[in-house]
Amino acid sequence: MSARVEVGYAAALEKYAPAEAVELAALAEQHGFVGTLATDHFQPWLPGQGQAPFVWSVLTALGERTSSNFGPGMAVPGYRYHPATLAQAAATLASMYEGRHWLGIGPGEALNEHVTASYWPEASDRINSMFEAIDLIKKLFAASIAGRDTRFAGTFHRMESTRLWTMPAVAPPVLVATSGPVTARRAGKIADGIVTVGTSYDRAATLLERFDLGVRESGRDPRAMLKVLHLNLSWAPTQEEAMAHAIEQWPLGAMAFPKGDIRSPQVFEQMARLVGPEGFDDRMLISSDVDAHRARVQKFADIGFDRIYLHNVGLNQRAFIQTFGAQVLPTIG
Repeated sequence: MSARVEVGYAAALEKYAPAEAVELAALAEQHGFVGTLATDHFQPWLPGQGQAPFVWSVLTALGERTSSNFGPGMAVPGYRYHPATLAQAAATLASMYEGRHWLGIGPGEALNEHVTASYWPEASDRINSMFEAIDLIKKLFAASIAGRDTRFAGTFHRMESTRLWTMPAVAPPVLVATSGPVTARRAGKIADGIVTVGTSYDRAATLLERFDLGVRESGRDPRAMLKVLHLNLSWAPTQEEAMAHAIEQWPLGAMAFPKGDIRSPQVFEQMARLVGPEGFDDRMLISSDVDAHRARVQKFADIGFDRIYLHNVGLNQRAFIQTFGAQVLPTIG
């Protein structure tokens, strides 16, 4: 969408208490970061991370404390939230902070969604449920803007005839969180954008190509769609510190297998004991070299992402924000 990529800040709410997370996002904006992606967790990945605040409360605080875009990296309809509830939450934020809020929707992970103790479906059903929920949300948005009620009766979700009584003139964009090319093409047919977590350049480029194909198949212009990357990295003043931060704070980066069915932080903790430096390979850049990080961010920008939200996995957030704000952000084009 944009001529120049926007580099924003990823607020890892599984690691920071809500007040601190908001303070860090505000600090990031002061140092040139544009926008905040906030993670939606009911439990942290690891017990030692120690946090999991309600993302919608944090998003409201971000709306007050910052001046740029913000949204949940992946809100999940159908378990903790009915799709109509997500639509109401997003519409309210979009009404309060016009033009700034976006809604990321994903199929979810058992870690967060199975807490309701309902049946946890297979991945294919989770994806189908997600797309049906997006259909409901977009129909509810459109009907509410037009001042009329609508109802919905699908395979996974139902809604009685209603509307959103608090609704902005323009609905917030709905983005699909995915890492698979088939889902990316499907997302292009109905969504307003895509969110993916940083992976290899080739895989990221394939995702965008498939998304663009779906957009064109829907009769729309891919250039009008929002393409968002959530990029994990580990930076510290020394290579040893950067690697230690990755192993201690983000062993998830070395777990090259699907994690959607794992239900407990304690299970992830057991798996993390098997993680060593070799497990990260090229899945996440771990380096004290600011130039190496700059080159990686720029390469993803060159692939075609409009917004890249950086998540430094260590707890050295203030040093990261100040260093990247001065040495990385001004050079990314």
